Amino acid sequence: MAVLVGLGCALSAGAQGKDSFTPMAMDAGFGVMDISAPAMAPEEIIRQFAAKESEFQQALNHYTYRRVARVQTIDDDNKVDGEYYEVDDVIFDSTGKRTEKVVFAPENTLERVSMSPSDLQDIQRGYPFVLTAEEIGQYDVKYVGRQKVDEVDCYVFDVSPKVIEKKKRYLLGRIWVDATDLQIVVTNGRMVPDDTRKNNEDLHPPFMTWRQQVDGHYWFPVYTKGEGVLHFAGGSGYMAQDVHMRDTIKYTDYKRFGSTTKIIYEGQDITDPNKQPETKPQPK
Repeated sequence: MAVLVGLGCALSAGAQGKDSFTPMAMDAGFGVMDISAPAMAPEEIIRQFAAKESEFQQALNHYTYRRVARVQTIDDDNKVDGEYYEVDDVIFDSTGKRTEKVVFAPENTLERVSMSPSDLQDIQRGYPFVLTAEEIGQYDVKYVGRQKVDEVDCYVFDVSPKVIEKKKRYLLGRIWVDATDLQIVVTNGRMVPDDTRKNNEDLHPPFMTWRQQVDGHYWFPVYTKGEGVLHFAGGSGYMAQDVHMRDTIKYTDYKRFGSTTKIIYEGQDITDPNKQPETKPQPK
C-alpha cells in the first residue's frame, strides 16, 4: 500500500515506478470501444465536461456524506492478514466549516505495510476524483473513443499530469464521461507520484471509482475499489517483498447541508430539487 514495514520499523512511503505494481482486472461490464471520431470535437467535449465538473464540485461542497474506508493486505492463500478500517462522516461544524468526524475506527491490524499521509490524501480527495475547469490545464487529456459502462453511453479519455509538483497528487489513468450529462461516471488509474527510492518506498495500487446520480443532476462517487500487488524493492535492513493490497471505499448518505448558498445547474437554481435518485452505473 504505502509504507513497507520490516525489522520492527516502518519506511516512509508514495511516484511512478512502472514495475512497482501488478494490477487486477476491474473492467467487467464495459462494452466494445468505438474509436471513430465523435460528432462533437473532443476539445469541446473536454471544455463542457470540465465546466460540469466545476458545477459538481461546488455542489459537493454543500453535501454531507459518510465514507467507509477499508485497506487490507492479502496473503498467498487470498486471505486477509491485516486491515485498516475507518468510518468518517464528512460534515459541517457549528460555524459551517467543512470537517470530518471519525465515527468508528477499530485497531489497525496492518503489519506488512502502514498507512502514509499520501494514502490518507488519496482516500479523502484522490479516489473521488473531480476534474474541474480550474484544474484541467494541469493535465494532458486525450480522446480514446466511446464505450458503454453497463447501459451508460460514455466518452472515454486518457488523462496524465503535465507536471508533477511537490506534495500534490495527480490521476494517471482513464475517465468515462456520460455522453448526455457530460460528467465523469467512472475513473480508473493510479494516484501519482509513488516514491520508489530504496528505504523510502511509498507505493499505491491502481483503483476504479464509480459514480451514481443521487440528486437527479450530479453524479456522486459511491464506490471505489483498488487492488494490486505492490513490488517493494526493500533496502538497507529490509527484504524485497510483494504485498497484495485491496482498498474499498464506500460513500453513502449524501445530504444537502442547509445553506443560503444557491447551487446552479445549467443556468438554473437547483438548490431544492425534488427528483428521485437514479442508480447507474452499478459498481462491480
